[in-house]
Amino acid sequence: MFLPTTAEELQKFGWDKLDVILVTGDTYIDSPYIGVAVIGNLLASQGYRVGVIAQPDVNSDTDITRLGEPELFWGITAGSLDSLVANFTAAKKRRRRDDLTPGGENNKRPDRATIAYANLIRRYFKDTKPLVLGGIEASLRRIAHYDYWDDKVRRSILFDAKADILVYGMAEKSLTELARKIKLGEDFTGVRGICYAASTPKPGYLHLPSYSETANDKNKFIEMFNQFYQNNDPLTAQGLCQLQDSRYLIHNPPATNLLPDELDSIFNLGFERGVHPYYQAQGAVKAQETIKFSLMTHRGCYGECNFCSISVHQGTTVISRSAGSIIKEATAITKLPGFRGYILDVGGPTANMYDMECLKKMKTGSCKDKRCLFPKKCRQLPANHHSQINLLKKISRVPGVKKVFVASGIRYDLVLEDKEYGEAYLQEIVNEHVSGQLKIAPEHTEDKVLKLMGKPGSDYLKTFKKEFDRLNKAAGKKQFLTYYLIAAHPGCELADMRKMKTFARRELRVDPEQVQVFTPLPSTYSALMYYTGLDPFNGHKIYVEKELGQKEQQKRIITC
Repeated sequence: MFLPTTAEELQKFGWDKLDVILVTGDTYIDSPYIGVAVIGNLLASQGYRVGVIAQPDVNSDTDITRLGEPELFWGITAGSLDSLVANFTAAKKRRRRDDLTPGGENNKRPDRATIAYANLIRRYFKDTKPLVLGGIEASLRRIAHYDYWDDKVRRSILFDAKADILVYGMAEKSLTELARKIKLGEDFTGVRGICYAASTPKPGYLHLPSYSETANDKNKFIEMFNQFYQNNDPLTAQGLCQLQDSRYLIHNPPATNLLPDELDSIFNLGFERGVHPYYQAQGAVKAQETIKFSLMTHRGCYGECNFCSISVHQGTTVISRSAGSIIKEATAITKLPGFRGYILDVGGPTANMYDMECLKKMKTGSCKDKRCLFPKKCRQLPANHHSQINLLKKISRVPGVKKVFVASGIRYDLVLEDKEYGEAYLQEIVNEHVSGQLKIAPEHTEDKVLKLMGKPGSDYLKTFKKEFDRLNKAAGKKQFLTYYLIAAHPGCELADMRKMKTFARRELRVDPEQVQVFTPLPSTYSALMYYTGLDPFNGHKIYVEKELGQKEQQKRIITC
């Protein structure tokens, strides 16, 4: 069911008021891949009247006022991407295309969209209902953070947006409890997974260095970020306080992870898996081409790459759906208009982490002194691809399915560490689930840079390449690996890129094309390195390229 987005649709629903209005920087796609659709459908399933305003014009009241004012709260998100990542390249050039905007032209998502939408609402609705921020932009900017586009430390986005509440992470549990408490007029300050402002710190919470301290002292910034990062696991996290101006950011511990059956129920909400007709009439939405016929099998990633935002937003614990839920969704996809028999992707943040998690972590929380896969796989993590092999075979047998592809990236080190089923998994992928090319993301080839990235050494890549080629030859196939690489990551110099070029030609026998210049994403360790010029794990100085021309030069070494 599409949620209403116009006054005419409200009338069709027989509603004169909405309980919640969700405002988003993406167009409105009713899909389990889209956060607004997930939250909107979940609240609607619990009896709340929910509407969506997608990509409102921030220069007029035309869009933001068309559904009236909500009874409970406004939900505001920049969309599926941080708006500055969506709008600008790493070279700070404005992007011309936006795959989540009808017609594809990047002209609907404002810079700092979360703040822009909050200001828009306040402009036309004085003393309105609470403004609740969510989505990845709010999640990554919930504490004092380094902002690459301003090249400075900024306050929590909760304060810059002058909002009332910020919900971080995958917010189903937090938002449903928050909605219930607001409806009943109860105190919501104890809800897990939220941030709010207060005049005094909360007793028993850990005090982070203040915004002012972190903005003026890089060592204080490192201290703050380490404390913040180590308190992101629902089972072990302390609540946090951070002085922003004259007030404190109160950062409650994260919401508990969904159980597998709870995650199944999210995917059973009856998504239309299409663009709302109001927005579809404005042009084709490129992102819909991929997600309409794809399956998400799990959430979270225990890879914890230092440049990646998934750990801080989705978490480092992998929560997997049941095979039955996934098969049910695959069956539903076969009945969609335009389906030609091809499931375009079966995966998640990392495709081959499905149904693979450390039981110790599930019971007692993430380890604070080590990571699951870096520098090598922890012995406590059971690397076993058996469930994934069976799942892919089951999906392939669904009536109407001709072919199932794995387009999400895989961790090749995890495949190699699985001594029992790793080879069988790769053989299954090579024989049945590659559309000509298999995506992997080594990111770099020089071990000194890989270490700063939190990625495995290059020996894994060489071994995986040989195994992939061997299995392709045995299957009589001509398939290739596609390598995603990063230039100008902290610690990377021109000489390292030249070595990467030599490695690629000698070991991989390719001239890579998928090379991107490093973008420091808010609230990641790599952004911290970029800002401070220090390795946060040992305090040593590291080389950081900040001149845009030299960053592009690093990229050109590989691509030219």
